[in-house]
Amino acid sequence: MKNLIGRPAGTSADRPAARVPAAEAPHTVTEAVLPGIVEPEGIELRTRPARPPGPGQVTLAAEAAGISFAEQQMRRGKYYDQPPFPFVPGYDLVGRVIQVGQGVRADLLGRRFAVLTKTGAWASHVNADAEDLTEVPESVDSADAETFVVNGITAWQMLHRVAGVHAGDTVLVLGANGGVGSTLVQLARIAGAQVVGTASPKHHSAVTALGATPLDYRAPDLDGQLRALAPGGYAAVFDHVGGDGIVDSYRLLAPRGTLVSYGTASTRDDLGSSKAPVLKLLVRLLWWNALPNGKSAHFYNIWAGRRRLTPFRLKLSADLTQVLALLAEGRLTAQVAARIPLSRVGEAVRLAESGTVVGKVVLVPGQD
Repeated sequence: MKNLIGRPAGTSADRPAARVPAAEAPHTVTEAVLPGIVEPEGIELRTRPARPPGPGQVTLAAEAAGISFAEQQMRRGKYYDQPPFPFVPGYDLVGRVIQVGQGVRADLLGRRFAVLTKTGAWASHVNADAEDLTEVPESVDSADAETFVVNGITAWQMLHRVAGVHAGDTVLVLGANGGVGSTLVQLARIAGAQVVGTASPKHHSAVTALGATPLDYRAPDLDGQLRALAPGGYAAVFDHVGGDGIVDSYRLLAPRGTLVSYGTASTRDDLGSSKAPVLKLLVRLLWWNALPNGKSAHFYNIWAGRRRLTPFRLKLSADLTQVLALLAEGRLTAQVAARIPLSRVGEAVRLAESGTVVGKVVLVPGQD
């Protein structure tokens, strides 16, 4: 990660090719607030006085913030470690630095960065630690870049740091039309792997365009189709569904294959504890890893390793930088389902949860 606090950057490579003059500090901030477990239309838009950045922080004028499955679960009160209501959701954003706090380099002003926030990104202006910023190439559209912040880090780390996918491997991506799924497909193809992706038939053309072989996830003979496409099993299976279907994903692995589970979408609307499905899944994965069959099973959590904060930040920034470079080179295609003003956040969340779109719904505060 570039040194953004205190000392000036060491090389010209640390400085952007273009610089946009920093805007004035805001007097007020507009933000979307989850007041409790509500329907999308119950998300409230509020205005509050702006707070200056603290030591080591910057203020970003948000240009794009995403709506991911995590926020959809938070709306239901089912994200396993969400804060108590009321709070401002928003897992990630792209924005320009308009203020710097004590100890932060002034040459960050006017530059554009991506940041992983977990909560708080659905706002017109956001304060963030300078050490958490990753610079976005000026040639890249903000909404396009936003689709690859949490999704890009997640897909890159699962593919390369967890599964270790190589050229010539055949991998299976469940939900290949989604934000993470579509990114997984593209990064796996760039790595030289063959990809099979499940999706509803209406999304098959989009999945094909990304380079994967699409299959209907509701097909009665899906298991047979999947096995026919990889008779020796899959080198890696990426499963965001969880639930009892995770057993089928594990059985599809090659003898030394890797299962990467990263969600429990099948239990999205279930009543009861938000932690129970995850705990059940973790127990099952631990049991499988104890078997002497050469297969491995992992639950991916983007926040794992955060206790060792500096290495954690370095990995996030390094991986996101590689993803954004691929986007700037035109090797990745952003899947922006819609760009909707922050003032219409309820409509945006409703669309993101509809299952009718390919890619990610992006909030664009600057278009209010």
